[in-house]
Amino acid sequence: MTATRLLPSSEAHDLIAMTREVCNERLRPIVDEMEAKAEFPRDIFAFLGDQGLLTLPYPEDVGGGGQPYEVYLQALEEIASAWMSVAVGVSVHSLTCNPIFAFGSDEQKARLLPEMLDGSKLGAYCLSEPDAGSDVAAISTRARREGDDYVLTGVKAWISHAGHADFYTTFARTSDDGPRGLSCFHVPAGTPGMEFAPPERKMGLDCDTVGQVIFDDARIPADHLIGAEGQGMTIALSALDAGRLGIAAAATGLAQAALDQAVAYAKERKAFGKPISEFQGLAFLLAEMEAAVTSARASYLHAARLKDAGKAMSKEASVAKMICTDAAMRVTTDAVQVLGGYGYTKDYPVERYMREAKVTQIFEGTNQIQRLVISRHLLK
Repeated sequence: MTATRLLPSSEAHDLIAMTREVCNERLRPIVDEMEAKAEFPRDIFAFLGDQGLLTLPYPEDVGGGGQPYEVYLQALEEIASAWMSVAVGVSVHSLTCNPIFAFGSDEQKARLLPEMLDGSKLGAYCLSEPDAGSDVAAISTRARREGDDYVLTGVKAWISHAGHADFYTTFARTSDDGPRGLSCFHVPAGTPGMEFAPPERKMGLDCDTVGQVIFDDARIPADHLIGAEGQGMTIALSALDAGRLGIAAAATGLAQAALDQAVAYAKERKAFGKPISEFQGLAFLLAEMEAAVTSARASYLHAARLKDAGKAMSKEASVAKMICTDAAMRVTTDAVQVLGGYGYTKDYPVERYMREAKVTQIFEGTNQIQRLVISRHLLK
């Protein structure tokens, strides 16, 4: 069932209609096969870039789509309802562009942003480490200054697009001054000294290739520093609010896909001589699933509209990330239940949806961290 959307302009309606067409014609026909093969869909990202769907929230004068966040996120939700791995990749790429856009020099913007925003290059966001996930201040990867270069040493973990991206937005320590010792760098693919571990063997999102990025005296020019030395924590946190909204919207799209499958199955499957949808116990379960999806969509749109209005929305982004991803886990699990034994087989996609939903409660800040952020906003 197509979600009813309240959009701010006729242009936005056309964009969502185009996104649905792309999903129906290019994504849905191949998603099952590609996820089974666990192949990174680089050509799909190139196609989405050509369609202008990789960088929707950035201004047109720098090469973006010029769309408000409430429109971008609804397009992202549409993509997630068709192929969650790709939606996560679109959100990640948008995240990787933010540091240059928001903190880069005029020269860096002129040199780097065009290819980052026209879809011809795909980015990766290198923040987490084996021993530093939610605790960003614990990052140990170092960047030491040597003449006109920085030399990076350390290991980044859980990096989407590792080994496939064209550039890596990387956070490293330039001093031992705790959170004030972090800096941000633009690291092009092919930089000598940058290597990749084998991809992680995950329970879901098999086309979202994730792995370690290893820096072994990887040398980059000093003008690849984004912002100033020591500004890395500010840059990381400013981007993460937007990233959390991306995951919230993607999780909502995943939940919508699971609900659609459950409703369609309940109308067709018969027991005791009538469709199982006519049994009140199951009908009420479907109603609860719909309420969860609708509530999730409302929570991320509220945060997006605050962002578009230039208002503070860090708390609301955490609320949306928590609400939407918890809803995705619950709705996908219930969808498996509605389909019964068939839901537990790979003949239907709901088992994949359930596996994909779990990680949404973990990445872009675990939902326990979101509760911490929300409570601090309330109590400060």
